[in-house]
Amino acid sequence: MYTPHGAHHSHYQTPYVTPYILNPASQVHDQFENNFMGKEIEYFSEAGFDMTKIHIRRNAPVAQLYEDAVRNEGAIISSTGALINFSGKKTGRSPKDKRIVFEETSKDDIWWGPVNIKMDEHTFEINRERAIDYLNTRDLVYVFDGYAGWDPKYRIKVRVICARAYHALFMNNMLIRPTEEELKDFGEPDFIIYNAGQFPANRFTAGMTSTTSVEINFKRMEMVILGTEYAGEMKKGVFSVMHYLMPVKFGQLSLHSSANYGPERDDVTLFFGLSGTGKTTLSADPKRQLIGDDEHVWSDEGVFNIEGGCYAKCINLSPEKEPEIHAAIRFGSILENVVYNPINRIPDYDDVAITENTRCAYPIEYIPNAHIPCSVPRQPTNIIMLTCDAFGVLPPVSKLTPEQASYHFLAGYTSKTPGTEDGVLEPIPTFSTCYSAPFIVLQPSRYADMLAERMRGAGAHCWLINTGWVGGKYGSGSRCPLKYTRAIVDAIHNGSLAALPENEYDTFDAFGLSIPTKVENVPSEVLDPRKAWPDKDAFNKEVKKLAGMFNRAFAVFEKQVDEKVRAAGPRV
Repeated sequence: MYTPHGAHHSHYQTPYVTPYILNPASQVHDQFENNFMGKEIEYFSEAGFDMTKIHIRRNAPVAQLYEDAVRNEGAIISSTGALINFSGKKTGRSPKDKRIVFEETSKDDIWWGPVNIKMDEHTFEINRERAIDYLNTRDLVYVFDGYAGWDPKYRIKVRVICARAYHALFMNNMLIRPTEEELKDFGEPDFIIYNAGQFPANRFTAGMTSTTSVEINFKRMEMVILGTEYAGEMKKGVFSVMHYLMPVKFGQLSLHSSANYGPERDDVTLFFGLSGTGKTTLSADPKRQLIGDDEHVWSDEGVFNIEGGCYAKCINLSPEKEPEIHAAIRFGSILENVVYNPINRIPDYDDVAITENTRCAYPIEYIPNAHIPCSVPRQPTNIIMLTCDAFGVLPPVSKLTPEQASYHFLAGYTSKTPGTEDGVLEPIPTFSTCYSAPFIVLQPSRYADMLAERMRGAGAHCWLINTGWVGGKYGSGSRCPLKYTRAIVDAIHNGSLAALPENEYDTFDAFGLSIPTKVENVPSEVLDPRKAWPDKDAFNKEVKKLAGMFNRAFAVFEKQVDEKVRAAGPRV
């Protein structure tokens, strides 16, 4: 297999020179407005001496972005027709380098701390100018205008300015693509991303801790990227903006979730879950239509997707495991950091020579059962919270009250299994608040309160599903078979689980969970962990251990939530 030369290095090493073409920065927006789809406009310096002209490609065709990426960036066209490109040294997000500008319009709303690190306005201006100056030195600058949010009432206009065709194509896939008529009337953007990721931040600038900086200014509604070419930073930057704007400016609930729609029952389901819990697999239901796989807004009118595409993991991808994703890897899609065979250009999804975080970005319409437009004017009927409990304590399915839903939403629990890292001898709990800790912008309790309020208003049912171990913990029990989990989800969607009378539910005392006594096509002995474990003493020991972990993790939220939510946690 072939790992291309330079896959771990920046593709653009041009020496930095002081540019003048797009300065002053305040003129940037006006200049871009003079462009049309794919048209190249030349701007010259007014500094009194010849400068290299700059070519701007705005909303360039996919084929042209392919050509530029192959010609200038070392990209290749795979056997499937997808473009394979590389993000350089950074092959994942840089959460320790993510910052939000501390300014008067948003400072009282932001959840400040290790997730949202403060940056002063002066440092932001330095980095912003550094990024724009760098972009001015490029022979080609790409501009993509798109939307975030499928509901026209709440969507925002996003402009991406970058120097890599790969980045322009990525955001062409991930944002909602305007029509030609919409582009003519696009006007000023609501949010701008300056992606100068090939150029480093100055680590001696006040507040910088490395040569990487990913920063958002809510007053200016701008994002600046320096020192990382990983495309996912742009996607999550847009999500962070929506995570702020929707609750604060619009009073709507933004969520890190997948969602699907059942035409027969006219119902919507939201799926929450961290990596490895089965969120993508279970929401991709052939009997239902996919609204989206990652980012949504629960609005007063219904549910809509924030994105125009999907960003799927490719590690160990196969047509048997993920047929919809595998089939979506074709012309127009981007394979990111995927190793390939140089003879036949066939991608090797099992090769982790570059990174385990191999990805594919493709338009959502590449999924056959996608619900286009990705907006449904229906309040959710069901909320499914997924966890992979390697301790074998949590039931395969339990029904949650609104208070329990708030508790588990804030906790965001799953677990890593032994063998994933050297020295890991027993399951390691992972708590990611709101199932999206790295992207939370406001206080987590604010999202949880909105979720509980909307659940009550819609009369939505909430279910906690454990796709992890049953009959014992990791090493002694077994992982809950996927066919059982699918049967549980089917019972949720056909309404049979919600229709069970109260006397058909048992209470799991330690966690206060309501466990159904029967689910079609699922053995009854699997449903209750107390019955599934042969060693009762060992089970009780694990219950106490996991309950203690929950209580310690939730302590940070205790002063922020209602007494009923605090009481919804485990008691031992």
